[in-house]
Amino acid sequence: MKKTTTPQKGNPELIEALNAIEKEKDISKSILLEAIENSLLAACKNQFGKSDNIRVSLDNVTGEFHVYQDKEVVEEVEDETLQMSLTEAEVKYPGTAVGETVSIEVTPKNFGRIAAQKAKQVVVQKIREEERKVLFDQYYTKERDIVTGIVQRYSNGNYNINLGKMDAILTSQEQVESEQFAPRERIKLYVTEVRDTTRGPRIIISRTHPELVKRLFEYEVAEIQSGVVEIRNVSREAGSRSKIAVYSNNPDVDAVGACVGMNGVRVNAVVEELRGEKIDIVEWDEDPAVFIEHALSPSKVISVDVDIEEKTAKVVVPDFQLSLAIGKEGQNARLAARLTGYKIDIKSESQSMEKSEPEEQTDGE
Repeated sequence: MKKTTTPQKGNPELIEALNAIEKEKDISKSILLEAIENSLLAACKNQFGKSDNIRVSLDNVTGEFHVYQDKEVVEEVEDETLQMSLTEAEVKYPGTAVGETVSIEVTPKNFGRIAAQKAKQVVVQKIREEERKVLFDQYYTKERDIVTGIVQRYSNGNYNINLGKMDAILTSQEQVESEQFAPRERIKLYVTEVRDTTRGPRIIISRTHPELVKRLFEYEVAEIQSGVVEIRNVSREAGSRSKIAVYSNNPDVDAVGACVGMNGVRVNAVVEELRGEKIDIVEWDEDPAVFIEHALSPSKVISVDVDIEEKTAKVVVPDFQLSLAIGKEGQNARLAARLTGYKIDIKSESQSMEKSEPEEQTDGE
C-alpha cells in the first residue's frame, strides 16, 4: 500500500495524559487509543460521507494523527470515492500497478481541534465505564451475601442506604413492617441481586429475605464457617418468627447447641440484629417424621404419620399442646410446613380418637 503523509506536530500532552490514566485508573492506554481512533473515524465519516475506505491513524508514542482515504488503482474509474485511475496514480505514486491500493491523506485543517474534543470525550466516557465496571465487580461478589449499610434518609416509604462507595434503596416491599431506622444507624442487609445498568450498578437489598437469617448465623457460628454444622433450610415470617433446620456432620458436635451458643450468646446476637424476631433452631433429620416432629417445636408431638409420595403428614399432639403446635394464627404449623416441605395436618389426641371431628390443616405453600 502506497501513501502520502503530511508532516504534523505530535500531541505529547495526549500521550502523557493517557499514560497517567493507565497508571492511576488501571485502564489500558491501547484501549483508550483504539476508542479515540474509532471516535475520530466516526467524525471523519460524517464529514466525508459514510465511506468504508476512510481510516484514522493515531501514533501511540507521539500522539500524531492522520486521516487517510484508501483507493484501488484501476484502468477505468467507476467510483471516484473508492477508485483512482492508473494515469493519476502513476503521476502521484510512480510505479503503481492496477489492483494496488493507495492511501491519500485527507486530514482536515481543523482536525486538531476535533481530535482534542473527541479524545477528551472518549477518555471521560472510558473512565466512567471503567469505574462502573469496578463498582459492579466489587458489589457483584456481595450478591446473596450480607452487607452493612448506613441509613441516610427515609423518603416516600423507602430508606436510602449508603453501602460505602454507592447507595442503594431499601424499598417498602423489602422492609420488615415493625422496623424503623434512624439516620446514620448501621444495619445489616441481604443483597438479593446486583444489576449492571448504564448508570452504574444497581443493588437490590432486603431485610425480609430468609437468607438474611441464614447468613447472620453463618457469621456468628464458627462451626458453620468450618463446615461442621450446616443450615439445611430456613422458613421465615419477617419481623415475627423464623425456623432454621441445622445438621451436624460430626456426632460429637451438637448442631442446635452450636447455633444457640453458650448462654444463648450466638442466637441472641442474631435476634438483636433482627430487632427481636423469635428464632426456633431445630435439628434436621433425614427421617421426615422425626424432622417434622422437630420442626413443630416448641410443641410436643405424640405421633407423626408421613406419606412420602404425597408429601403430607398427619400429626397428633397432646390436647393441651394443640394451640401451641398450631401457633398464633397458624404460624408455628405454617413455618414448620415450609421448613420441611410437607403439608401438615395437626390433631389433638382426643380429636384423633373421633373420626368425625374436622382436621386442622396447614399447607406449607
